[in-house]
Amino acid sequence: MYTFLIFGALSIIILCVSLIILMIGLRRLLNKKTIRRHVYISIGVITLFIAGIFAVLSSGIYPVYFALPPMMKSMAIDQKPASIPLIDAMQFIFHRDRFEPVEDIGRDPNDVPDPIGSRAPQTVQIQVKAKEVISEIADSIYFNYWTYDGSVPGPMMRVKEGDTVILTLENDESSLHPHNIDLHAVTGPGGGASVTLVEPGESRSVSWLAKHPGLYIYHCATSNVSTHNSHGQYGMILVEPTGGLPEVDKEFYIVQGELYTQGKLGKKGLVLFDSQALLDGIPNYVTFNGRVEDTPRMQAEVGDRIRMYVGNGCVNLVSSFHVIGEIFDLVYPEGAIDDATTLKDVQTTAVLPGGATIVEFTVDVPGSYILVDHALARMNKGAWAILDVTGPEDTDIYHEVK
Repeated sequence: MYTFLIFGALSIIILCVSLIILMIGLRRLLNKKTIRRHVYISIGVITLFIAGIFAVLSSGIYPVYFALPPMMKSMAIDQKPASIPLIDAMQFIFHRDRFEPVEDIGRDPNDVPDPIGSRAPQTVQIQVKAKEVISEIADSIYFNYWTYDGSVPGPMMRVKEGDTVILTLENDESSLHPHNIDLHAVTGPGGGASVTLVEPGESRSVSWLAKHPGLYIYHCATSNVSTHNSHGQYGMILVEPTGGLPEVDKEFYIVQGELYTQGKLGKKGLVLFDSQALLDGIPNYVTFNGRVEDTPRMQAEVGDRIRMYVGNGCVNLVSSFHVIGEIFDLVYPEGAIDDATTLKDVQTTAVLPGGATIVEFTVDVPGSYILVDHALARMNKGAWAILDVTGPEDTDIYHEVK
């Protein structure tokens, strides 16, 4: 499973040995020592060639289960490194077969909990599992994702203003790292992170009162926070207001994220986490729901009223969310469910890192509508998805002029 790592390590070791042998040979040559000087040089050249072969082999495509981040220093508040300690890396290699390869990492945007409506506040139990898996960013491009419930984003949670929420976080025993959960809907130290830190195989719970209606991000806040988030550990929770939200025909769940990988865009095989790219804020991939879309998963009919819950799990980029060919009838900016702050007739809305928004519109014309971050260079990195709309044409609204 780690052929590429083994080849890479061998290439470095053999390169060092060949350089030492060549230095000895050159020293003997300069000192005019004829004994074995040519032998040293010949062996040095041969081992240098072998090192080159292993270096080439290490860049090949091999079965993958894990991406090993490089060493990285941090000036975060806890001042812990964002890298995996060597002991953890060795532990993973010995237990690599326990890690699950996930066929499709991307959370289905249709996977939205049912509306709550006008019921009375109650106690709500929510269980979430942190799990480290391997899946594809795009065809034949693999990455080590750290997830909630095995997908990116994690599950959308839905509670009501006034509910008492008891959330239990379990860390799968196959995980290599500790994890926790910080819910922006929670008022309390760390948003729940300070009491939900769980080692592999453990679980802990937090109880909190849903005081503020709105749409909120949740994410892992274990050191180094940005590293956990940029491996995919984020999701959203909706706190419905008293009386609920107006009824719509379709609801969708979209969260933008960043993936920082070594190598060029489109490199096949295992792509390793790039800590320096994270610090520089230059992701190789920007995605909606964890991966580059290959098949449209959102469908609607002409006349449907659409509501999209849109979040930003990024650690660097502000999203300029836009649906090509539509205008948002209503926007709840920054996820605040308040009629006084609702915007109307909006083309593009900003979604801050760690923030969210709710957009609503009615589809009048059939066709394929592309969701984008309108910082459009990011489309090249994967920041797009498609809403397919079927139904009758309305030439009064839109048609081609021959």
